[in-house]
Amino acid sequence: MNSTNDHRPQGAQSAIRAMQLLKLFSADRPEIELATLAELSGLNKTTAYRLSQALVSEAMLERDARTGAYRLGPAVKALGAQAISADKLRLKARPLLKSLAAETGETATLEIRVDDTMLILDEVSGGRRVAAGGNVGTRWAMHATSTGKAIIAFSERGIEILGERLTPLTAHTITDRERLAAQLDEIRRRGFAETVDELEDGFSGVGAVVRGASGEILAALSICGPTQRLTESRRASLGAMLCAAAGQLQPGAAAKC
Repeated sequence: MNSTNDHRPQGAQSAIRAMQLLKLFSADRPEIELATLAELSGLNKTTAYRLSQALVSEAMLERDARTGAYRLGPAVKALGAQAISADKLRLKARPLLKSLAAETGETATLEIRVDDTMLILDEVSGGRRVAAGGNVGTRWAMHATSTGKAIIAFSERGIEILGERLTPLTAHTITDRERLAAQLDEIRRRGFAETVDELEDGFSGVGAVVRGASGEILAALSICGPTQRLTESRRASLGAMLCAAAGQLQPGAAAKC
């Protein structure tokens, strides 16, 4: 009998707990010590350690020999890259992103919801020197992004998607739920969402949802760039452009804008 495997957690519950540990890591929290892993996951320290070591053995996690902190391992990164590359919607949207970027001179993105964040599946830069870029695979707070607001507005659950606290990322981030709810009503009326200096100072974007054949929300498209270029009037025209583009990705349906 292999003594190394004797101490590895077994069964579906262990697999679920291991996945929960992996989900604790984010761009804001790339490294986590064992005590914090146990606290955040609600597991005792022994169980958290055994799960973490099992993930290390499969290269899903790495452990810093000096600090003892854990971080996501190469196997997770490889799986993520494979999933992104193989995504059918991403492949279908790629030519459209190129067209949007070329026509607007700004960065066009395709994003999906992951919990209460938006994951950038793909992006194409418009070629300007000052532009957003290099963000494929990163996740951003839904309430501060145009894509996130668009999905919240048109989701059946609406604002319930978000957690209890809306974290301020800049002085302009909307953290009041009533104020955000009012903005969601406006988004539903006009068909697209905006973010202006809410995710980062000097950064603005416009977003619209992408639907499937049955009308279900699959993802969101955005056009983003420096606030000085994305003026109010330009955001309106970009929003209409995005709605039309999103309609091209929805089989047998036209965009509603």
